[in-house]
Amino acid sequence: MRSAPAARARITRTVACGGAALMLGTSLTACGGGGSGSGGGSQEFHVLVYGDAGNKVEKKIVAEFNKTSKVKAVLDTIPGADYQQKLQTIINTPQAPDVFYNWGGGSIRPYVKAGLLMPLDDVFPNDPKIGDHFLPSVYNTAKIDGKAYGIPMRGTQPVLLFSNKKVLADAGVTAPKTWDDLLTDVKKLKAKGVTPIALGGGDKWTTMMWFEYLYDRVAGPGLFEKAVSGDKSVWASADSKKALSMFRQLVDAGAFGSNYDSVKWTGGGSAQLLASGKAGFELMGSWEYSTQKENSPDFAAHGLGYTTFPSVAGGKGNTADLVGNTNNFYSVMKKTKQRAAIAKFLKLMYSDDFVKAQLSIGNLPTTTNTDKFLDSTGDPAYAKYQLNLVSKAPSFQVSWDQAYPPSQMTAIYQAVQEFTDGKIDAGAFIKDMQALDAS
Repeated sequence: MRSAPAARARITRTVACGGAALMLGTSLTACGGGGSGSGGGSQEFHVLVYGDAGNKVEKKIVAEFNKTSKVKAVLDTIPGADYQQKLQTIINTPQAPDVFYNWGGGSIRPYVKAGLLMPLDDVFPNDPKIGDHFLPSVYNTAKIDGKAYGIPMRGTQPVLLFSNKKVLADAGVTAPKTWDDLLTDVKKLKAKGVTPIALGGGDKWTTMMWFEYLYDRVAGPGLFEKAVSGDKSVWASADSKKALSMFRQLVDAGAFGSNYDSVKWTGGGSAQLLASGKAGFELMGSWEYSTQKENSPDFAAHGLGYTTFPSVAGGKGNTADLVGNTNNFYSVMKKTKQRAAIAKFLKLMYSDDFVKAQLSIGNLPTTTNTDKFLDSTGDPAYAKYQLNLVSKAPSFQVSWDQAYPPSQMTAIYQAVQEFTDGKIDAGAFIKDMQALDAS
């Protein structure tokens, strides 16, 4: 793990003043005053976010806030692949932000236990009904021991099976409805010399999505719910072993090609394989749309297909179940000196401008005012498709690496990658998962 100064050097900082965003590298200078947001007398506060295409909206909202606020918001970004590690490095140091991006649930539980976070009751002492602006099922994801510690700040992120429409058509392939359909599609795409499924295996969490869905479709959501609640025996169940054997079958069929560990989604690799026609499918969070729109706009508009994960014959999971992230959240550090300004900033997360900006890049906010803007989006069909899925899903399983505490993330990734690569068998994978600590 890098030292705090080294980690800080990788952060990109944006200071937005009067609507103008200035890239300042690692400078601590900001309009309205210098120093960190946690320091006494500071006229700014720092907002740390995951660096990706979604930052376009975050920059816009920061600029909007800074037009009228004496205390300025400073947006810091860490590249996606490094975000979790670097956040853990700086979270309990003087370099810690005032507000930071997270996934709720297990991702913030250790910080709450360490006394680092401020509950929203304290952030909004005069607005106890702040949660009424969001869908309860999402808002509650960031509750720890009955107290809310996060404001939803992007959009709901179900994992979908994306595709290149032209590649599928050329191979005589249609979106798979069943697991057997998918295996057949893999054979047809291979015969055409195309990598059937783009996989950014270098990121590891991309591969984990296949495990999440297969476990759900085979065993239903109950297995993982028990596991993360401390029942480690479920990892050795017949359903668990079946899910692993099915994934092994997919890998051995050549579904991901042979170089997937050298490809990363965070580096744009797997998304580019799909957009360029070198791959037929990619299993990815709904943010794939905004990424493709940013990097390959013509493909996003005309060539990008999407569907739900296929069913498994005899499986216990409902085909309408989803996995992914209910949303991302902003949480507030207890040591901040700018609570009042931060409260005003966070209220923008349910403003009409926020909703419209998120929808414009393909994100689906979970605010109670989202419905009225769906027809104004660049792709109303995609927005309505997601909303329909989320509203009807019997289960929306949070990503494994976010359900468990951050300290367990590396162990999960290692088990997933080593099983996929054939370095460990099902028995070893099961032991690795049983060794996880969900507390």
